Amino acid sequence: MAGSLEGFLVLIVAALICSSSFASSIFQPISDSHRSAALEVFTPRDGSFFSLEETYEALRTFEVLGIDKKSDINTAACQSVLEILGSPSSALKDLFYALKVNGIVKCDIEKDVFEVVASRLQATVSGAGALLDFYYSVGGLVLVKDQTSKDDLYLADAEGVFGSIKALSQSDGRWRYNSNNPESSTFAAGLALEALSGVVSLSSSEIDQSLIGTTKNDILKLFDSIEKYDDGAFYFDEKLVDAHEHQGPLSTTSSVVRGLTAFAAVTSGSLNLPSGKVLGLARFLLGIGIPGDAKDLFNQIDSLASLESNSVSIPLILSLPATVLSLTKKDALKVKVNTVLGSNAPPLTVKLVGVFRSGSKDTSLIEGQELKFNPESAVYALDALPKSIDVGKYTFVFEMVLHDPDHLNLYATGGQTRIPIFVTGVVKVDSAEISVLDSDLGSTETKIDLTGENTVSLSANHLQKLRLSFQLSTSHGHAFKPHQAILKLTHETKVEHSFVVGSSGKQFEINLDFLGLVEKFFYLSGKYNVQLTVGDAVMENSFLKAIGHLDLDLPEPPEKAPQPPPQPLDQNLRYGPKAEITHIFRAPEKLPPKELSHAFLGLTLFPLLGFLVGMSSGEHREFSPPLSIRTEKLLRLGVNLKNFPSSSVPAMFAVLFHLGIAAVLLLYALFWLKWDLFTTLKALGFLGAFLMFVGHRILSHLASISSKLKSA
Repeated sequence: MAGSLEGFLVLIVAALICSSSFASSIFQPISDSHRSAALEVFTPRDGSFFSLEETYEALRTFEVLGIDKKSDINTAACQSVLEILGSPSSALKDLFYALKVNGIVKCDIEKDVFEVVASRLQATVSGAGALLDFYYSVGGLVLVKDQTSKDDLYLADAEGVFGSIKALSQSDGRWRYNSNNPESSTFAAGLALEALSGVVSLSSSEIDQSLIGTTKNDILKLFDSIEKYDDGAFYFDEKLVDAHEHQGPLSTTSSVVRGLTAFAAVTSGSLNLPSGKVLGLARFLLGIGIPGDAKDLFNQIDSLASLESNSVSIPLILSLPATVLSLTKKDALKVKVNTVLGSNAPPLTVKLVGVFRSGSKDTSLIEGQELKFNPESAVYALDALPKSIDVGKYTFVFEMVLHDPDHLNLYATGGQTRIPIFVTGVVKVDSAEISVLDSDLGSTETKIDLTGENTVSLSANHLQKLRLSFQLSTSHGHAFKPHQAILKLTHETKVEHSFVVGSSGKQFEINLDFLGLVEKFFYLSGKYNVQLTVGDAVMENSFLKAIGHLDLDLPEPPEKAPQPPPQPLDQNLRYGPKAEITHIFRAPEKLPPKELSHAFLGLTLFPLLGFLVGMSSGEHREFSPPLSIRTEKLLRLGVNLKNFPSSSVPAMFAVLFHLGIAAVLLLYALFWLKWDLFTTLKALGFLGAFLMFVGHRILSHLASISSKLKSA
């Protein structure tokens, strides 16, 4: 059983490796999984987020994904917004994000507050020299203009501000954060483009077109440094050496996308960017999957929202609901085309222009076929796969053709899209035979059913050979070569030997010459379990078959023969549950009758009863007898009271000492009737300390009296 599990694990791991390598170029639009992730990572603490920046990122992500969570955040968010906007000492960044949050939650803010904020931001723009100061102040003014009815909110010298920001640009399209820092940044380029778009929006007159044209050239230069993956994804990476804050590929790409789309929205004319690179940016943002970090998720969703409705080129994503098609189930090929956020694509045609075997550069297995469109499900489908497609791994090549010529410059289709497909099916296993050969000429072979439950029992010596052969073919009759075909022999001491089964066309065959394998088998004679593993990611009936056992007789090992490796300990034996320990207690001894026990108890208590009767006997008087009478009775009973102290303080300690002894006797009774050992020992500890104190005092008193009598 352990060997079977190990074989299947090897098979599964191999299939997963193949799947992951083929799934690397499949892109899916935003889905409900992103919405679930947003609700998980954007969780307010006590109804609010740590900062207004985090609040805006959560609200913006919820807004793009269509999640209604504003009511849960509005109260705390508006309180923070009013506090920041109303404070004259608020940081510029806090003002910017307070206005961003207000643009979504629509807090009730007085007109005078906006005027004060606008005046402060305009003053900051006039004296700004660093890129971040321009970014926050200009962006804040744009937000104030959008949230108020101040149509006359303009920059006094918009063209001068534009030039000041442009002065921080570099020849490679990147930007510096300030004039004192020689290092340029791709992330800063995105911030600069957003700030420049804000300056254009706040300009009362048209900006000099030469400045706009120069900025467009900077964007083209920036795209010259874009990086690319093999699956067609494009991204920007930060190359700063002394950056004040490290930015990864996701945040850098998101910054450039936001700046690019913002600048294109406020300027006329085309940026002349290749639509394939814009589509590649979308593929990169979708290809990262679902980020587990709140900042990364915001950057992904916000930048995709910028690409969803931009004036440069709107990417269209071709995706497949399933990339594994079963010939047995006659699965249909289905294709969907959406925008990055999952909206329906404009009218278009999807064509299957080619199918190639993976790793092969042969000609296409099919001619171009057009997929049928179902308007109800918005799915393009090919009901039946061509007959030329058999079990295996393929690359399907699709092409999207827009119906409206005006859409050619509006949408980015990326030309041809190559998607890996697994076509699975049942592989037929025929002509399976196993035999022990006495010579190369062969001997009688035993037919076996590799799909059944039958097993064989064989025996051989070191002068013989073991031969196994079988055939594999697909449902179309073609030869099939699986990813794994392994014969394993396991000795009764758990020593394993694995051999790869070779193939020639449909025929698979292996010959084990035991004479050349005696050292590999460590001269271990005895019983070997024979097991065959055949499996592949596209083989629906992959199997691990216990063929039977082989009694192998090998010669005695020489003195310096190799020893078998030590076998690992069975973890179940080492860490598994131990055998239950059963203990038989000694049978209890026979006890005396209950009446005898009661009689003995009565005899034990009889002296105490006589003592109490003797103390209470005598003439009846109106009052209780005085202490001297009781003392006289005690003396008459033989009690020794000669050394009992007569003075008050020693007498008190003597009485307390005797009461302590009585309390110990009571403690014994409680332990016997009710208390457990720990409770009794705890009480005995306090009582013992008390007895030690009073006993020491009374014994010291008696010792002093005795010494005085001796000295007298």
